[in-house]
Amino acid sequence: MAYRYAVHNHQYLFNDLKTLLAKASPLRSGDVLAGLAAAGFEERVAAQLALADVPLVHFLQETIIPYESDEVTRLIIDTHNAQAFALIKHYTVGMLRDWLLSDAADTKTLQVLAPGLTPEMVAAVSKLMRNQDLILVSQKCEVVTRFRNTIGLKGRFSTRLQPNHPTDDPKGIAASILDGLLYGSGDAVIGINPATDSPAAVSRLLYMLDGLRDRFAIPTQSCVLCHITTAMELMEQSVPIDLVFQSIAGTEKTNQSFGINLALLQEAHEAALSLNRGSIGNNVMYFETGQGSALSANAHAGVDQQTCEARAYAVARHFKPHLVNSVVGFIGPEYLYDGKQITRAALEDLFCARLMGLPMGMDACYTNHAAADQDDMDNLLVLLGVAGCAFIMGVPGADDIMLNYQSTSFHDAQFVRRVLGLRPAPEFEAWLIQQGITDEQGTLLPIVAGHPLLNTKMY
Repeated sequence: MAYRYAVHNHQYLFNDLKTLLAKASPLRSGDVLAGLAAAGFEERVAAQLALADVPLVHFLQETIIPYESDEVTRLIIDTHNAQAFALIKHYTVGMLRDWLLSDAADTKTLQVLAPGLTPEMVAAVSKLMRNQDLILVSQKCEVVTRFRNTIGLKGRFSTRLQPNHPTDDPKGIAASILDGLLYGSGDAVIGINPATDSPAAVSRLLYMLDGLRDRFAIPTQSCVLCHITTAMELMEQSVPIDLVFQSIAGTEKTNQSFGINLALLQEAHEAALSLNRGSIGNNVMYFETGQGSALSANAHAGVDQQTCEARAYAVARHFKPHLVNSVVGFIGPEYLYDGKQITRAALEDLFCARLMGLPMGMDACYTNHAAADQDDMDNLLVLLGVAGCAFIMGVPGADDIMLNYQSTSFHDAQFVRRVLGLRPAPEFEAWLIQQGITDEQGTLLPIVAGHPLLNTKMY
C-alpha cells in the first residue's frame, strides 16, 4: 500500500512500506549509494511523520522482502510471538515510541515484549528517535546470557579480548592475551580472528586458548572466529570449541554470500550444544553483524541498510547466542561516512538488538579512510556505556594489525568502567581479584615480576 504525508502543501508519496522505511532513515552514505535515501531533510521528515502513523500490525501484513523468496522473512513471520505482541498490537509506530520512553516500559515489561517485536517494527521506531531516546530505552533493557560466566547484567561492562596477529604467530597472540588479561579484559570472550581459515591453523589456536583457560581456571569462553563450516569440521574431531562464530545478515541472499543458511546455523547450534562445554549455561553462539553488509553483497533487495541490519537480529535471536556485536564502522565510509553516522548507527544497532532481546555488544571502530578518528570513538564509548552495551572490543593499542582498522583498547574498557562505575562479569571479576590483577573496587594493581601469568609458557 502507498503512504502519504503533506508538508507545506507538497504531497509526498511513498509507494510501499520498504520505501517509507528507507526515506525515514537518518542520512547515511550507504543509503545514498543505494539510491534509497530521502532527497532532502523535508522528505525525510515527511517520511518520519507518515511512518509514525503506521499501525504496528501492518508490519505483519506487508513484508518488505517477499515471504516466498526470503527465508529470513519466513523466520520473522513464522516465529512471531502473538501473545507477547498483544500488549502493543493496537499501537502505531509513533505510539510505540512514546510508550517506550515512558516509565510504563520498564525492564521486566520490555523482556516480556521482546519476542513480540519484529525487526521492521524496531527499525521503524528507531527512525523516529533522537540519540538520547535510543540511549534511554537501551539502558532500560537487560539481556542476560551464560556460558562460563554471566554477560549482560546491569552495572556490568565486558570486553572481548581480541589478540589478532597477521600471521597467527602464537608468541604474538600470547603476548596480546597476557596484556589484555592484566588490564582486566576478556570476560566476554577471548576471540581471535584467524589470518587463515584452515582447520589445522584454527585447531592450533583453539588448543592454545583452551590450555591457557584451563591452566588458570579463567571463567570465560574462547572463540576462533573461523567460518562455521570449519568449526563444524573441528567439532567432529573433538577440538575444544566453546562458542561457534558466524557473520550473519538480514537477507537470505546476503547469508548465501557468506556461505550459510538457517539450516546450517541450526546444525552448528545443535552440534555446539551437544559438547556441553558451558559450566553455568548453554548460550553457545557468537554472531557479528554490520550495517552495509547486505548492500556490499548487492543483496539488500532495495531495503535500507539499518532495516537490513535489524533483520539480522531476528536470525541471531533464533539461536539464543551468548554474544552478538555490530562491527559498526568496519565496512567503510561508503556505508557510514563519518563519526556522526557511525555514532548514530551504533546507537540504533544497540537499541534494536536489545529491544529484540539480544546480548548486544559493539565494535566501536572505523577504517582509516573514513572521516572519523579516535575522539569519535571516545565519545561513542561513553554513550555505549551509558546505554548499557554488553561489551566492547579490547585490541592492543586500539589498532588491529591483522584486520587493518581502528577499534578500542584494553585501557578504553577500564576508562568506561571507571567513569561510569561499571564492573566486569561477576565470575571474571572474582577471578581478577583472586589473581591480584584488580582490587575489590576494580582498581588495577601493580603486577610484580613473579606473577603467575608472567611466568608461564602460553603457546
